[in-house]
Amino acid sequence: MKTLLMTLALAAGLTHAGHAAAVGRMLDLSVYDRTSQRSLPVYQHDGRYYIAGQPGHRYQVSLRSRSGDDVLAVLSVDAVNAISGETADWSQTGYVLNPYENTDVLGWRKSLTHVADFVFADFAQSYAVRTGRPDNVGVIGVAVFRRQPAYVPMQQPIPMRREADAPVAAPPAAEAASRYTAAAQSAPAAALAKAEAPLGTGHGQREYSAVNYVDFKRASSTPDEVITLYYDTWEHLRAQGVVPPAPPRPGQPEPFPGHFVPDP
Repeated sequence: MKTLLMTLALAAGLTHAGHAAAVGRMLDLSVYDRTSQRSLPVYQHDGRYYIAGQPGHRYQVSLRSRSGDDVLAVLSVDAVNAISGETADWSQTGYVLNPYENTDVLGWRKSLTHVADFVFADFAQSYAVRTGRPDNVGVIGVAVFRRQPAYVPMQQPIPMRREADAPVAAPPAAEAASRYTAAAQSAPAAALAKAEAPLGTGHGQREYSAVNYVDFKRASSTPDEVITLYYDTWEHLRAQGVVPPAPPRPGQPEPFPGHFVPDP
């Protein structure tokens, strides 16, 4: 099977160590806000991980392998495969990480050399909604697979194919939509007075981000681990009781926070 290998060029100068992540056995998942230049704190609530996003801010999904072997990470944003754009299923294409590698996924993959930036956006402007898939907006997921050993006795050989050509299965249940509806019904009306639809991920500007194809044969057809990170605005998460009453104070203003002139 052909998968994508995250090259060092992609991560160079863009990896930011965060102190909080959705922690897994094989891989840690975190989000870095590229606009405010900070790692977003991860909050645990009722056994789930959450982050608070800011509409209009670009972000990247940071993956940190905890495994001593190569792993395949199938990345889903709003239940859309971040590489192929298909309705996400863990049988699809993903990124291969080397042992203990840290890497950043900057956006929706458009080619082997470019992505369209991930950007927090209003529900209606999210890529999933704009492509007719509104049911799972507000969730980032990674399905992690081990590589099949070089020699496996008494096992039927698996035909090689590009993972992007794999059949698309039904998406997971619409947890993001249901959690928002439940919170809206139970939270005080005053807290939800300004609440609208949940936050989503838009299709931002294109930028350079190089990868290449590699062969990866999975040890199993089901993932060894699935890590899920929910996200919404601070106001919505506060109404659900996920985050504290007041957002954390940002750091002191920086006179030179960037390096080059970004597109508006």
